[in-house]
Amino acid sequence: MRNEPDGCVRVLAPTGMLGAGFPESTIEHGLELGADVISVDGGSTDSGPYYLGSSQPKTTRAAVARDLRVLLKAAARAGIPLIVGSCGTSGTDHGVDWVAGIVAEILSDEGLRLRVARIYSEQDADTLKERLASGHIHPLPPLGDLQPETIENCTHIVGMMGHEPIVAALEAGAQVVLAGRATDTAVAAAYPLMKGMPSGPTWHAAKIVECGGQCTSNPRAGGVLATIDADGFTIEPLDPAVSCTPILVAAHMLYETANPFQMREPDGTLDVREATYTALDDRTVRVEGSRFHVADQHTIKLEGARITGYETLSFSAVRDPHILANIEDWADLLRVMLTQRVEQTLGLSEDKYAFDVRLYGYNAVLKDLDPGQEAPREVGVMLLVNAPDQETATAVAKIANPLMLHLPTPDMDYLPSLAFATSPAEVERGPAYEFVLNHVVDSITPTDMFRIEIEETSHHG
Repeated sequence: MRNEPDGCVRVLAPTGMLGAGFPESTIEHGLELGADVISVDGGSTDSGPYYLGSSQPKTTRAAVARDLRVLLKAAARAGIPLIVGSCGTSGTDHGVDWVAGIVAEILSDEGLRLRVARIYSEQDADTLKERLASGHIHPLPPLGDLQPETIENCTHIVGMMGHEPIVAALEAGAQVVLAGRATDTAVAAAYPLMKGMPSGPTWHAAKIVECGGQCTSNPRAGGVLATIDADGFTIEPLDPAVSCTPILVAAHMLYETANPFQMREPDGTLDVREATYTALDDRTVRVEGSRFHVADQHTIKLEGARITGYETLSFSAVRDPHILANIEDWADLLRVMLTQRVEQTLGLSEDKYAFDVRLYGYNAVLKDLDPGQEAPREVGVMLLVNAPDQETATAVAKIANPLMLHLPTPDMDYLPSLAFATSPAEVERGPAYEFVLNHVVDSITPTDMFRIEIEETSHHG
């Protein structure tokens, strides 16, 4: 592992998420600039609870393998570590093993010898219930006190690690660290903190680079390089044709934060109220004045998902101008008619299933926050049914089928013909999940909730 120059650590962030892709030339440029570590986030909760609940990745294997092949070869050639956080999208144990399997294949194919660490972040329900009973689990807004049955009902629970388990793996000799669920920032902050860089600049730089090139003038062109030193940090894009500006860099503190000046990590809070952003040239920004306040109690955030039922989806489209002139009344009529026919046909009361009708092209996204002011030219009608089992969900959707195809308004003396997007119209989505944990647990130590395994992976050709 290469020794970085005295006084600074350079973090190469190739992309906002492993599998999203990046130009290979940007990685080469980052190595030329003296990168000391490559860090990349492998997951997120942005796409909803399914990926945690089912322990399935959002990204395709081919995309993850492509990115990993480039990064592993670069890290091996430069003698620097590669750190991947939140493997497999949600950071479950299966997600870590899934990414580790891809890494093992690539190392074998390329004839590379690298020590690989797996950090597992899934939590045992019985242990969490003991911690709950002893008063060491606390809710985060807007949720209230946690109940033991909520823990029991989760299909998967992960703890969101800070930098400490990653540092432990690096100090144990790992050259590739594959972490379970981790804060996006911990992935980039771990190596600089291990090398003695100050907490304020390190955590702030990690926040800015967490999404790769999002803090640049062209996020599609690749990632960034952060150079952290005793007084602050600099950010520059890996594509020489792209720029960072003070506004673009400062604005990233607005991204996914409740407070644009403060951000909580497991061991404390980043404070950028006194930070200054200065353009060093037309593409590089210098940041100074960031602070970090260590917390009295180290905490780990819990994420958990449970099955809420099974879903079936239908989607039809309306262009009839008479219906569109009264689209909300038509949607209300659809809801009433479907409820009545389900009770008549299946004998189900409204507490035995649920459905949602959304009008795309009219108010499906913001609903009453941005009501339509005039009749649209066309509207997509999405029906989403949730029931305790798939058969019931599909049966309800099939009862809706003729209504979504031919339902007239009360003043129409003919049956309109609407249009389904698919045949069959009913698409079974399988189990649906919801997030039910937004709580923190008091740590005994920063690493006690995580399990680290290190193996020597080598080419056997």
